[in-house]
Amino acid sequence: MSSPNTLPSEGQNAIKSQPYGTLKDGREVTLFTLQNKNGITAKVMNFGATLTSLLVPDKNGTTSDLVLGFDIFEDWLSNQPYFGSTVGRYGNRIAGGQFHLDHKQYSLAKNNEPAGVPCHLHGGLVGFSHVLWDAQVIPHGVQFHYHSKDGEEGYPGDLKVIVNYTLNEENELVWQAQATTNQATPVNLIHHSYWNLSGEPASSIKNHLLTINADRYLPTGADLIPTGELQPVTGTPMDFRKPKKIGTQIQEDFPALLHGNGYDHSWVLNGQGMRLAAQATEPVSGRSLEIFTEQPAVQFYTANYLDGIQTGKNGLQYKSRTAFCLETGAFPNSPNSPEFPNCILRPEETYQHTMKHKFSW
Repeated sequence: MSSPNTLPSEGQNAIKSQPYGTLKDGREVTLFTLQNKNGITAKVMNFGATLTSLLVPDKNGTTSDLVLGFDIFEDWLSNQPYFGSTVGRYGNRIAGGQFHLDHKQYSLAKNNEPAGVPCHLHGGLVGFSHVLWDAQVIPHGVQFHYHSKDGEEGYPGDLKVIVNYTLNEENELVWQAQATTNQATPVNLIHHSYWNLSGEPASSIKNHLLTINADRYLPTGADLIPTGELQPVTGTPMDFRKPKKIGTQIQEDFPALLHGNGYDHSWVLNGQGMRLAAQATEPVSGRSLEIFTEQPAVQFYTANYLDGIQTGKNGLQYKSRTAFCLETGAFPNSPNSPEFPNCILRPEETYQHTMKHKFSW
């Protein structure tokens, strides 16, 4: 393995790169390391434009990795839970793996079956999470490029995608996506990290305190496809407008929780423009994560389907509810739900999605 390359920049925020693995076709995968002066270290790779590791101090100065993943590259090749990946062309579910657009029906892979009902999930059989992106170092981060060709995974149009990861001295890890197309197509790019702010992924996340900036959520059927309603969270286990332990109501006899085997739903974010979507705090370590976005929704998922089969970092068997996801983006199944905010990108437009992760301890 060759020695790492470094791009000098202000302070300690230098970007290092090194070979990380090789695909079956011989193409090399590169791992990039971002650091700031406050002790945060992020590692990202160009396979799946993936965040592989994020080291953050706690209130006592002890640094731990807060995201689930794998120790060696070969284990990332399948990555069925989408640990840390950039997901697309459309993140989340599309009912029946089909949608109509401009008087034409498109068929996509049906690669997920909640309650035995097939649907399309996270871009299909080989979505953006499982392809090799081009990469270049930029100030304070890395820029990834991917050209998704017309017909890839059944989607129309050539889509050109740029994703930036940057780390600043305000302890903000920023994931930012941009896309353009030559033909109308659904687009919903999301970042899919699994978080455990304790730094101990064998431990439950039920004692994490969570706030979601949302008065309404999207109920689903047993197939986890939204019904089209926007229901108030008031008086339900879906109410996180004030800090609440994730585990406080997760076992309640409530339709949404029964359908999802826990939390696996989208909340309709209050307000417009860049604003706070959610905040999570782990009381023992003192670590806190705030997520800001301009997107209309956030999907909160409590890793209900991790079953101990996945062997992750340090040989740990990742189990249910030892991590959570907060994925900002469009509403699920938006291509089939004209009443939802628009998810169709057209040639004269540019798709933008910013997800700012701000850490404190």
